[in-house]
Amino acid sequence: MGSLQLQDFAAGWVGGAASVVVGHPLDTIKTRLQAGQGYGNTLNCVLTVYRNESVAGFFKGMSFPLASIAVYSSVVFGVFSNTQRLLSQLRHGDPSRTPELADMALASTVAGFVSVGIGTPVDLVKIRLQMQTQPYIEANIKLKPTVPGFPVYRGPIHCFRTVLQKEGIAGIYRGAGAMLLRDVPGYCLYFIPYTFFCGWITPDGCISPNPSSIWLAGGVAGAISWGTATPMDVVKSRLQADGVYLNKYKGTLDCILQSYQNEGLKVFFRGITVNTVRGFPVSSAMFLGYELSLKAMKRDQTETNP
Repeated sequence: MGSLQLQDFAAGWVGGAASVVVGHPLDTIKTRLQAGQGYGNTLNCVLTVYRNESVAGFFKGMSFPLASIAVYSSVVFGVFSNTQRLLSQLRHGDPSRTPELADMALASTVAGFVSVGIGTPVDLVKIRLQMQTQPYIEANIKLKPTVPGFPVYRGPIHCFRTVLQKEGIAGIYRGAGAMLLRDVPGYCLYFIPYTFFCGWITPDGCISPNPSSIWLAGGVAGAISWGTATPMDVVKSRLQADGVYLNKYKGTLDCILQSYQNEGLKVFFRGITVNTVRGFPVSSAMFLGYELSLKAMKRDQTETNP
């Protein structure tokens, strides 16, 4: 029983790594569109990045998410499936029983909270690194001697240390409130549709879904989850990018109000196309990586101890 629990963490790690490689180029575009200036629409942004920075520009700052998102997915999937098993055990005395909707929602919420604890600093560092190549446009640049276009942070570790020194723990967890508001509903709209679609597509009599239905269910779940999470994602990106050159938001609510006053309601849907489009391949890669490696580990287990 004990080893089974750890397999979810290991499988989540594989899924996470797969999703980063697939999704990072689109993530770079998403961050630049949400927090950057002068990129226009998605296509224009792609062309601009490609012209100025070639293919490498799309993979900027990927080593850090590759390491961290793998760990992060490992924790999210591990916590989600173990919480779900625990709830089934408590409720029905059978951990492998198909979970009810309420149990899945609770397990998603637990996973959401745990992921924010790990994910906020990770995302903060990723966004600061993605944004520091940004030309800084506002006039009140005299506040800080940092030269725009000149990197403030040398790399992820340096960035983490700098933020910790200058802004303390509160700086590292900047945007955590927005991230909770994004991830708790986000994971509910991720795991629940996935389970639902998987059950719906998988033909009766099959125990485990086949790769193509995992791909489809994972993709649809990702598109739904990311599409609905976009408004809070914009707020989180802005809160976390804020502070590379100067601080203008006091907190989550202040950021929502300022963004709304300056740019209207449409600002909260910035990057929704790229989020939804990216949600599909990223999630299908993640769920495929997760389910297939889980299957492989279970197969090995049955072969080694018959």
